[in-house]
Amino acid sequence: MSFDREHVLRTAADLLTRQATATMAEVARAAGISRATLNRHFAGRDDLVRALEELGIAECEAALAAARLTEGTATDAVRRLVREVQPCTGLLTFLYSENQLFEGGTQNAGWTRIDEQLNALFRRGQESGEFRIDLSAVWITEALYGLLGAGSWAVLEGRVARQDFTHMIVELLLGGATRKDTP
Repeated sequence: MSFDREHVLRTAADLLTRQATATMAEVARAAGISRATLNRHFAGRDDLVRALEELGIAECEAALAAARLTEGTATDAVRRLVREVQPCTGLLTFLYSENQLFEGGTQNAGWTRIDEQLNALFRRGQESGEFRIDLSAVWITEALYGLLGAGSWAVLEGRVARQDFTHMIVELLLGGATRKDTP
């Protein structure tokens, strides 16, 4: 039987999204392989998490591309973005909690590429007059990350319906970021 890396990574992502402290043995069991097989392909938890990081970044970048962030209004692009990124928010939320991914000078360049695209989207919205200029694009990006993480957990725990995810995230983010003309 051949090793199905994609299956193992997807299974690990699903398990670790629900149970961040799952052991390598639990990951192997969930994937239907022995721990020895898992260890042959991933030297340890850090190696597995780095592989999941690559998967998460690839999925997020694919969602950003599908959202067509430079087309239409920035507001419409945010709506498309949240809809497109929803399927990978569980994995991304898990990855954001893995401190070793963000410590030191070895951070994956994919995170920077993602940040740059989101910051550019929010700056575009500010320049077009759609979004507030008293909040930095970086801060709106960070707020989006926080809302995506909170929304992911709420859906995962059954406190919020999956079909409400996009609406709730978009409305709360844009409700705070949208520029309001004041007299």
